[in-house]
Amino acid sequence: MAMEFSYSMLLLLPLVLYMSYQLTRTLAKKKPTTHGFKAHPLLGYLPAFLNNSHRFLDWSSELIAGSPEMRMGFWIPGMRTGFVTANPVDVEHILRTNFANYPKGEHAIGMLEDFLGHGLFNSDGDQWLWQRKNASYEFSKRSLRRFVVDVVQDEVANRLLPLLRRAAAGDVVLDLQDVLQRFGFDTICMVVFGHDPRCLADGGVLEESKSEFMHSFGEAQDLVIGRFMDPIGISWKIKKMFNVGTERRLKKAVADVHAFAMDIVRARRQSASVEDRDDVLSKFVASDDYSDEVLRDIVLSFLIAGRETTSSGLTWFFWLMSSRPDVVVRIADEVRAVRKATGTRPGEPFGFDALREMHYLHATLTESMRLYPPVPMDPQSCAADDTLPDGTFVRAGWFVNYSAQARGRLAAIWGEDCMEYRPERWLGEDGAFQPASPFRFTVFHAGPRTCLGKEMAYVQMKSIVANVFEELVVDVLKEVAGGGVPEHVFSVTLRMKGGLAVKIRRKTEAY
Repeated sequence: MAMEFSYSMLLLLPLVLYMSYQLTRTLAKKKPTTHGFKAHPLLGYLPAFLNNSHRFLDWSSELIAGSPEMRMGFWIPGMRTGFVTANPVDVEHILRTNFANYPKGEHAIGMLEDFLGHGLFNSDGDQWLWQRKNASYEFSKRSLRRFVVDVVQDEVANRLLPLLRRAAAGDVVLDLQDVLQRFGFDTICMVVFGHDPRCLADGGVLEESKSEFMHSFGEAQDLVIGRFMDPIGISWKIKKMFNVGTERRLKKAVADVHAFAMDIVRARRQSASVEDRDDVLSKFVASDDYSDEVLRDIVLSFLIAGRETTSSGLTWFFWLMSSRPDVVVRIADEVRAVRKATGTRPGEPFGFDALREMHYLHATLTESMRLYPPVPMDPQSCAADDTLPDGTFVRAGWFVNYSAQARGRLAAIWGEDCMEYRPERWLGEDGAFQPASPFRFTVFHAGPRTCLGKEMAYVQMKSIVANVFEELVVDVLKEVAGGGVPEHVFSVTLRMKGGLAVKIRRKTEAY
């Protein structure tokens, strides 16, 4: 028995020595702090993190709100160390002033690599730069703007509205989040890839293969973000090595997603007229400089951007509208005024200029995303020792995440009514929309990584809301509307847990 005990201790000795070494190194170095929060002297933030990991966005937002510096420090011995900040001065320093020193970093890229490869959203340096330049050139073309408007308006008129009208006639309960995700998936595929997956076609009945893909896509996002939330940073690598647990599920989900993306790439490769097509992918394919795997990663980056972000923003928007009928009435009034000014009738498509004139609608969507940003937190990494503008030290290798979720809820930035939904804060005296600094409102990021699809996102969201509120009433089911703030899923994007159950009524039935 004594020999067995000695043998067991011998096996554990390397692990004990490694942990002791890491603990000694961590305690000897300068560590980030959080105002009003006392970290455990040996375990750092580990106990608090374990208690709050299920509500990490809310927890970090609360700590940041209580900090004069508008940031929280974070460290766990032997694991990750760094900051989560909502301070606009920090954000400008990280995203613009000293941009080169704050890449995504090997740690974050390695976490996401299995899923997103080295596409635009998961790359640094030259690999990021060439993708950004090519995509930026395509997104700046007027022809693409016209194509976006045409695609979105066609999807609204011929798929979304007929689906909602049928739901109204049949008194059917819809998961609006699912409908919006499918809408976003159709439009991003047509605009960027020239491929129509028809997720809202055929009466909204989804083929089994497409349904499985949608499930795999969502699951892959959730599981890969789970890697970031594991306090023992190496554990996901061990599970991946042995193909067990969440890593086994992630491997299957990623394989399904990659197969779909590769099918799109190969179909475009085989197209005889890529030079004459308007979609973005065809421009990359026409150059013949990129492998199928590189193009697959580009496809995946745009799928995340197009399917997830606008659907997230709109889901929370429609939930907010369930308690703000006054806002819905003002939106409908503005839509009528634009119809009159442009000489169009209800049911006719909105052009780009008509959508641009909807300032109040623009403000309502922006205010919704201030409180419920589609991408609530974004990771960066410090490449070399640095000092933030207020003198705070940042060590090389530390993560520096900026939180759009926390920033949208800070009284120091938005005033004492920061938790109130108030679209008027975005309007000038003349009723025109007044944008905020991108370092205060980072929903579309800022600096060199500013979102290329910002204009497309607003075209899509404004088209949906204007057309829906012009004709229909969206009733969020009472158990959702009256049950407090719905629970969110902390993933790549801010999805609503369990979806958004609604019923649709014709507008004449509402009065």
